[in-house]
Amino acid sequence: MRRVAEVITEDSLRQKLEFGRPLRIKFGADPTAPDLHLGHVVPLKKLREFQELGHTIVLIIGDYTAMIGDPSGKSKTRPMLSEEEVRQNAETYLAQVGKILDREQLEVHCNSEWFAGMSFAEVVQLAARFTVARIIERDDFSNRLKEGNDVHMHELLYPMMQAYDSIMVDADVEIGGTDQRFNILAGRELQRKLGKPEQDVMFLGPILVGTDGKQKMSKSLGNYIGITDEPADMFGKVMSIPDEAMWDYWTLVTDESETEIKKMRTTCQQSKMNPRDAKAKLARVIVTEFHSDQAASEAEQAFDRLFRQGQQPEDIQSFETAEEQLSLIDVLVNAGLATSKTDARRVIEQGGVKVDDQIVTDIATLITPTSEGIIIQKGKRHFTKVTKK
Repeated sequence: MRRVAEVITEDSLRQKLEFGRPLRIKFGADPTAPDLHLGHVVPLKKLREFQELGHTIVLIIGDYTAMIGDPSGKSKTRPMLSEEEVRQNAETYLAQVGKILDREQLEVHCNSEWFAGMSFAEVVQLAARFTVARIIERDDFSNRLKEGNDVHMHELLYPMMQAYDSIMVDADVEIGGTDQRFNILAGRELQRKLGKPEQDVMFLGPILVGTDGKQKMSKSLGNYIGITDEPADMFGKVMSIPDEAMWDYWTLVTDESETEIKKMRTTCQQSKMNPRDAKAKLARVIVTEFHSDQAASEAEQAFDRLFRQGQQPEDIQSFETAEEQLSLIDVLVNAGLATSKTDARRVIEQGGVKVDDQIVTDIATLITPTSEGIIIQKGKRHFTKVTKK
């Protein structure tokens, strides 16, 4: 029950487990972005537990549902992705899943396998199993309608499509976050209407918050820790988590025993341990899992040099140029420290850029490269050295 907020129904799931046959555990993921973050790790860890007990993990890559975009929790219609975007995202998604699950023991399907070949008549027949009243019970839909915002027809198809996935793979159990409640329960309802055994459901929780400690971890919010982040970036991001949010990370993301986590938390509350030390240990554990123990040690040393000792990193990337002068804005963009000129202006005006350790807020600042190099720092962790060719 670790990482689990609710089971529907616990008695039924217990009976299935006690019966002894391998269960088909379904997990659906829409490849709407190319990289996984720690929020995705939570369900994957639960799936690994079932996999290690001999059950069959059925991973549904929602290439068709991704083109709609899950409307769960959204206050407006999501942009529809192209087939090419979905295909590229799915490729990287599968490669990253292998960091947690045994790919050799994983059953993988794209839901285009069944949706691509459906006739319009078959879509209508499936839609006849659902009512408009039931679909718009969803909080996100009803709230948008109350506020006078649009709910498009294609969005209403999403729960129906996710439910049909369960039919096509004969799911015994489906795993998902609490934000997926409506979609997953639609699967049970469709199974019942078609005379099939209802899947039991594990809703995982609590939802992992991002580095801001407030909102759900999300790439679009910029508060995520990617599982493919460089070790130093991953370590630094973990260290930026608010102290209180750290304990959910320990429980949801790591495999540390709950007894040890509770003991560590109590020790911090009694002021016998600095929360920073507990967070540093958390960062080491996470970096080790997704990289290596050596990478974690090096990332911690780099972090300490930068934040405890106030030193610059040893491996600052160099940006060479033959230009006599460059605008600071162009340097930030060309060195990859800003995503655009607009982003660069914003960071400079907010005091987030230093030139040779001096804060610069003038967006018209010019940089004169030298053979020794000019050190440009953005934020706390990002550096580049501008040198003359």
